[in-house]
Amino acid sequence: MNLDHENFNISMRKFLKKVGVTSQQKIEEAVRKGIENNLINTNKIKVKVKLEINELDLNHEIDGEIILEDNS
Repeated sequence: MNLDHENFNISMRKFLKKVGVTSQQKIEEAVRKGIENNLINTNKIKVKVKLEINELDLNHEIDGEIILEDNS
């Protein structure tokens, strides 16, 4: 199989855009609900993203944090 780099990059960018947009929507919704239900008592939350490609045996985790309020 030969890799078509142009189509591969376009397809990957579309997927990553979908991931970014839907992830932001879900995070915003969860934070809003967390605030409404008094579940958040800090100015930042820890986040983790798991990337899996079963066919390629790829498992990758990305840890980070999102700041909710600037206390400077």
